[in-house]
Amino acid sequence: MLRCCYYLLGIVCLLGIGLSGTAAGRIEGEGEAVTALVQDSGYLVVRNIAIIGNKKTRTSIILREISTVPGDTIYLKDLAETLEERRKQLLNTSLFLNVTANVKNWDGNSADLVFEVWERWYTFAFPIFKLADRNFNQWWVEKGHKLNRLNFGVKGTQENLTGRNDGLDATLQFGYTQKIALAYNLPYIDKSFRHGLGILFSYSRNREVNNFTSNNKQQFFKKDDEYLRQAYVVGLRYSYRKAINARHQVFLNYNYEKVADSVAIINPDYLGKGRTSVRYLDLAYRFTYIKADSWIYPLKGVSVMGEVAKRGIGPLSDIDDVRFRLNYTKYWQLRRKTYLALGMRGQVKFSADQPYINQQALGYAEDYLRGLEYYVIDGTSFAILKSTLRQELVSFKIKLPLVPKKFNSVPFRIFAKTYGDAAYAYSKFPGNGFLNNRFLYTGGIGIDIVSFYDTCLRIEYSVNQLGQKGLFLHTSVDM
Repeated sequence: MLRCCYYLLGIVCLLGIGLSGTAAGRIEGEGEAVTALVQDSGYLVVRNIAIIGNKKTRTSIILREISTVPGDTIYLKDLAETLEERRKQLLNTSLFLNVTANVKNWDGNSADLVFEVWERWYTFAFPIFKLADRNFNQWWVEKGHKLNRLNFGVKGTQENLTGRNDGLDATLQFGYTQKIALAYNLPYIDKSFRHGLGILFSYSRNREVNNFTSNNKQQFFKKDDEYLRQAYVVGLRYSYRKAINARHQVFLNYNYEKVADSVAIINPDYLGKGRTSVRYLDLAYRFTYIKADSWIYPLKGVSVMGEVAKRGIGPLSDIDDVRFRLNYTKYWQLRRKTYLALGMRGQVKFSADQPYINQQALGYAEDYLRGLEYYVIDGTSFAILKSTLRQELVSFKIKLPLVPKKFNSVPFRIFAKTYGDAAYAYSKFPGNGFLNNRFLYTGGIGIDIVSFYDTCLRIEYSVNQLGQKGLFLHTSVDM
C-alpha cells in the first residue's frame, strides 16, 4: 500500500507543469499609523511597483503582466482583492512557483506595491513515455496494453529561454510513432509587448495507420515492417496581445502527408480520391479570452476560444474546408469549497464531403464525452455540453527530502465531483456508425488530484447511454 502511494505521488508530481502560492495582499508600515490611514483615507495612489526575486525573468516582462502602473488609484475597499488578482495574473504566466504581493512605504495617500516571485525550474530534459492510443483505457483494455503501442524518446524544453517568457522545445521520439520536432515561441518582439512570433517543424512516420472506422471503433492497418505513413508540418505563428486576458493569434501551416499504396487501395477515401499524398496550407485565426483564478485548473471565472480557419489555399489545396469553432466555459464558486463549471464546445465545417483524415469529430483530443472513451464519432460538425460540480475535500503539502528547498514543498488539492455530458455529431456518410447523427449523453462521479506544476490526475467512474460503465483515468483537466 505504501509503495502504491509513493507511485501515485510520483505520477502526480511528474506529469505536468502550480496551483501553488500563498494568500497575499499584506499591508506593511508603522502599525497603528497605517491602520488609521486605511480607516480615514478612501484610496491609495501607487507610487512605484517593485519586483524582487527574479533572477532569470526580465522585470519588464513581469510588469507587462500586472495591469497596474505607477500613478493608478486603488480604492482601499478593493485593495486586498486587487492585490490578489495581480498575484494570480503572475502565477498564470507559468513562470513562477509562488508570488506574494505587499504594500510598503506608506506616505500620505501613496505607497509602493512590491511583488516577490519564486521562479520555477525552466530547463527540462525528460524521457518520453506515452501512449499512442487516444486514452489510457483504450490502450489497456482494447489494445491489451501492448508495449509496441507506446512512444518513447526524449524531449528537451527550455522555458523562459532569454528571460522573455520564450520557449524552445525539441523532441526525438521512437516507438509507435517516430517523430522529430522543433519549435520556438517568442511572445513579445516589440517594445510595447504586444506582438509575438513562433515557428515549428515536425516530421513523423508510422508503421501502422488508423485507416477507417467501423461501428464507431478505430480500425488499424499494418503491413510487415513497412512505414505506411509519413507527415511533415512547417508552421508560423503570429500573436497580438494588447490587454492581459485577451489574445489574438494567426497560424499558417504547410502540411504534407504521404501513405503507402496499400492504404489507398484499402480505403480510397483515406486521403480522398484514391490519392497517396496530399499537400495543403492551413490558415487559422484564433481569439482567446481567459479571466479566471487559474488558467490551468480554473474554479472561478470564464474561458472563451473562438476560431475561424481555411484549409486549402491556392495550388496547395488537396484538402479544402472552411471551419468555425467555439469553446466556452463558465466557472462559479457556489459556496466555500464548492464549485460549478458549465461549458460547451463545437465545430462547423464546410463542406461536409471530406476525406477520412479530415472527419475527426468526437473522441479525439479533448473533444470527447466522459464515459465514451472507447468510441469515436466521425463527422464534420459537432456540439458538446459539459457540466461538473466539484467539492474540495482536502488541501495539504508534502515535504520532499533531498530536494532543494525551493522545490521540496509539493502542494495537493483533492476534489470530489459529479458530472454530466451531452453531445451530437453530424456526418454526411455515417456508414455503420450507430452513434453518429444521434443525441448522446453520459454521466458519472470522480476524484481530481491537483498538484505541483499544474498537474491534474482524474479518476472517474462513468456510465453512458448504452448502459456501459467503467473506471477511466486521465491526466488533463476535463473542461
